[in-house]
Amino acid sequence: MATRAIFGLGNPGPRYAATRHNAGFLVVERLVARHGLRWARNAAGARIAEGWVAGSTVLVAQPLEFMNRSGEVVAALVPGESDPATHVLVVHDELDLPFGRLKLKLGGGTAGHRGLRSIAEELGDRPFCRLRVGIGRPPAGIDPADFVLSDFGAAERERLPTLLDEAADGCEAWLALGLQAAMNRVNARPPAEPADAGPPEPSREPS
Repeated sequence: MATRAIFGLGNPGPRYAATRHNAGFLVVERLVARHGLRWARNAAGARIAEGWVAGSTVLVAQPLEFMNRSGEVVAALVPGESDPATHVLVVHDELDLPFGRLKLKLGGGTAGHRGLRSIAEELGDRPFCRLRVGIGRPPAGIDPADFVLSDFGAAERERLPTLLDEAADGCEAWLALGLQAAMNRVNARPPAEPADAGPPEPSREPS
């Protein structure tokens, strides 16, 4: 059994693959590819990969339920005796950070994020670690629910590969160094915002 677990949040299916709300999916895909792990499906309704990363045996997972049911998958994969504060990292998109900013933290509110809310409910409000991937706020007049379910803009797509690499670095730092030292490293990074995020693509069904 893997000693640590990293969950990337997103919505399943090709329709959502390139949307801002799937930033967590994109980060863990980069992490798995970097370490040559293999994806498989499991009975809990997730895409999982297991292996040795940064000195730890780790389970990497993408819940394949929609965002508002992510917690069911997380709860099924995290042993009841595990302490989420030390054993669980959730990677997710964050409206309250500018595009390109990463922030690692323990616990906190869900700020309307349905995936985080679902996980918090299923884990009984036990705090878990979070890697917040900044996607920035929508332009004036754009509903945040539409914004997160729209594709990254052209300038963001140019910057995205580097951001995903840096977020994967953050996951590795959490595994190798523990939370506090990893926070010192990840949270000190300067944001790298695109010059112009541009208007969002057409909105999609809410998660």
